[in-house]
Parts: sequence; C-alpha cells; structure tokens
Amino acid sequence: MTYRCLLQMVLLLCFSTTSLSMNYSLLRFQQRRSVAVCQKLLRQLPSTPQHCLEVRMDFQVPEEMKQAQQFRKEDAVLVIYEMLQQIFSILTRDFSSTGWSETIVEDLLVELHGQMNRLEPIQKEIMQKKNFTTGDMTVLHLKKYYFNLGQYLKSMEYNSCAWTVVRVQMLMNFSFLKSLTGYLHD
Repeated sequence: MTYRCLLQMVLLLCFSTTSLSMNYSLLRFQQRRSVAVCQKLLRQLPSTPQHCLEVRMDFQVPEEMKQAQQFRKEDAVLVIYEMLQQIFSILTRDFSSTGWSETIVEDLLVELHGQMNRLEPIQKEIMQKKNFTTGDMTVLHLKKYYFNLGQYLKSMEYNSCAWTVVRVQMLMNFSFLKSLTGYLHD
C-alpha cells in the first residue's frame, strides 16, 4: 500500500468518525455562503415574460417551508441535504428552451454538489444513528413537492415558461435553505 493511499484512508477514517462532532458553526457559515452564491447564480438566469406566470400551479409546498418551524441541527442537516439533492436533480433536466447560460447552470450545479459533499458524511451518520425527529417527515413532504415540480416540467415539455415558474420556486427554496442553516449551531 502506498503512502498516499494510507494517508487518504487515515483522513477518511478521521473525518467519518468525527463528522457529527464537527464545528456546526463552520458548517453554518459554509452553507450560508454557498446558498448566497446559488441565489446569485439563479438570479443571473434570464426569466421569460410575465405571461409565464399564468401557467403557475400549486406545487403543494410543504408546510414546513411556509412557516418557521424549530428544527434540531440533525433534522436541519437531513432537510438541507434532501433539498440540495432534489434541486440538483431538477437542474440537470432539459433547460435548452430557456436560453439559460450553460456556464451559469454548471456553476450552480458545482456549488450544489459542494454543499452536498460537505453535508453527506454528517447526513449518513445521522441516518445510521436514527438521530432525527421531524426531519424524516419533512423529507417525505419535500420528495412529494419536488416530484410535483418535476412532473410539471415534464408535462409542460420543459418549455421556457415552465422553467420560469420553477426558477421562482428555486429562489423560494434557497430562501428557506438560508433560514434552515440558522439551526446548524454547536
């Protein structure tokens, strides 16, 4: 075994055994910065005319996203991680009709991927310990919400108006993510 492989294994073991005891304040700072970057990138994507708002629909936004709800940091991690995964998945669909810059979307996907990578070890440890309460129900509600978004895009054949409506939803999602990061504290 090479020295480099051994060093990588040691680092991996150290990180995986201390992930929940990591500094949540640092994680909160990183997530807030990243959410702000994602919001900025989303705002740089051009939106289409106002008439597109006529094709809006009720996506059944989970109640947890409509009103402030107290989350434990473990629940917040699960919810944030799920939202990032779902947003990533939606943004990898056909947006060719939008006129959006591929570079901006790629930068957005890279930022989302970085956030997920920071959260994944903690999320896995929480899931192994079953150390959550409200987060698991919220995740189920989120899956239904994002499924509805995906079905909407598909039914509208990924046209630019549908993407405008979804872009507005994503901006709302990042506002919720920003507030959720407040629950990540030591």
